[in-house]
Amino acid sequence: MPEPRVRDPLGLIAGGEGAITGTVVCAAAIAYSAGHVSSTRELCVAILGTVFVYWVAHLHAVTLGSAMTRRHHPVAAFQHALAETWPIAGASVVPLAVLLLAELFGAELRTAAWVAMTASVALLTAYSFVAGVRGGLDTWGRVASGLAGLAVGLLVVALKVALH
Repeated sequence: MPEPRVRDPLGLIAGGEGAITGTVVCAAAIAYSAGHVSSTRELCVAILGTVFVYWVAHLHAVTLGSAMTRRHHPVAAFQHALAETWPIAGASVVPLAVLLLAELFGAELRTAAWVAMTASVALLTAYSFVAGVRGGLDTWGRVASGLAGLAVGLLVVALKVALH
């Protein structure tokens, strides 16, 4: 019997590289912008703008790479690139939702940004752990994989601390 398909319109489950890259870009935008904006709206615009520019740049690069190396027609190359890079944009949804929920529950901008940053680090850790599971690693390998994701997230936290 075939496995039931899970809806994943943002590519957060099957997005692999894009989901991780998008989460890091989103976290870095929070790390930098949170100390330089005066409202959650401005922070959301900074996050969405940064993620959008990065996604468009990656979309363009993958489109050109597909056309050049695989000799795909530009339309086919664009369709391939869109499917492959969409999770970069989709990955910003979770940290943004956490940011907005934290504010909705009364957190000040600085606190809400830290909550969203913590959620991003947790996502990176979880994605890395799941990659270890799917890669067939034993328990210690899975933990090591998760710790590698945690380390990447902590690099972004270090950036935030250094900037503010």
